[in-house]
Amino acid sequence: MARGASFLGSGTAIICGAMSWVSERHLVAAVSNAGGFGLIACGAMTPALLDAEIAATRALTDRPFGVNLITMHPDLIELIEICGRHNVSHVVLAGGLPPAGALDAIKATGAKAICFAPALVMAKKLIRSGVDALIIEGMEAGGHIGPVATSVLAQEILPEVAEQLPVFVAGGIGRGDAIAAYLDMGAAGVQLGTRFACAVESIAHPNFKRAFFRAAARDAIASVQIDPRLPVIPVRALKNAGSEAFIAKQREVAQALDEGRVDMGAAQLEIEHYWAGALRRAVIDGDVDNGSLMAGQSVGMVTKGEPVADIIAELMGQAAAAYDRQSTLMPA
Repeated sequence: MARGASFLGSGTAIICGAMSWVSERHLVAAVSNAGGFGLIACGAMTPALLDAEIAATRALTDRPFGVNLITMHPDLIELIEICGRHNVSHVVLAGGLPPAGALDAIKATGAKAICFAPALVMAKKLIRSGVDALIIEGMEAGGHIGPVATSVLAQEILPEVAEQLPVFVAGGIGRGDAIAAYLDMGAAGVQLGTRFACAVESIAHPNFKRAFFRAAARDAIASVQIDPRLPVIPVRALKNAGSEAFIAKQREVAQALDEGRVDMGAAQLEIEHYWAGALRRAVIDGDVDNGSLMAGQSVGMVTKGEPVADIIAELMGQAAAAYDRQSTLMPA
């Protein structure tokens, strides 16, 4: 983990994954202040909103933190420039391969570029493109997900690329024992979202947090794509009326695509805006029936609200205990 912590500039190589409306100034600063690495979730923010959010976060912590940007954002380069003006140390690109010029723009600011690799071939392509680190996230994660389980991705990717650059593992991680296992396989650190979503410092509505406390792993299900002509990245969330509403939204967007009222890029961005709005209804307004309750399958391990510092300490303690158990089993 020392390698990952050194890369991030943090006390531990535990990244708090970017969760729209949740990963804002308060949670991000709390994670970084506690020795982890916080990520602002830019999502569908305008450049002006991101500018204000970074400044507000900087006022709450003098520790390093990063910003997560979605590759399909129409103002991506401007958002990267804003990160540069604030001397943001790390920029994470999510949602697909970085568009032309994005990685160069990040590096021009002096920041480290981190990208998601959902497959080994993608990991190798990103390394050739010059990324500084990778996140491999399995389908157990909350929010946007790929089709492969975390454990399979780790076995496929870590042995091939972990020596070349830091690789962080994400998806379904709820205990330090799992962190120890992935570090043992060559990971430089991990990313968790669901464990932090209900932290004391999280601004999420009490209704949102209670839904997490009541949920079991099987309640966090992946959304269904209804039209193969409209590629929609699946989203894992707790099942509710909002999950059904997304099916109707897909039909609406697919019809607009068929009629030529939007192109593919605009259609996908409209889906992103849908999720941003649905998340806000749940996270901010507390509408857990119609809003989106994005959660990973580790949600069953979230049973109460805890300070961020306690969550990180517990995870690190469990990881250390796992190593201690392993050392006692090794032959002399």
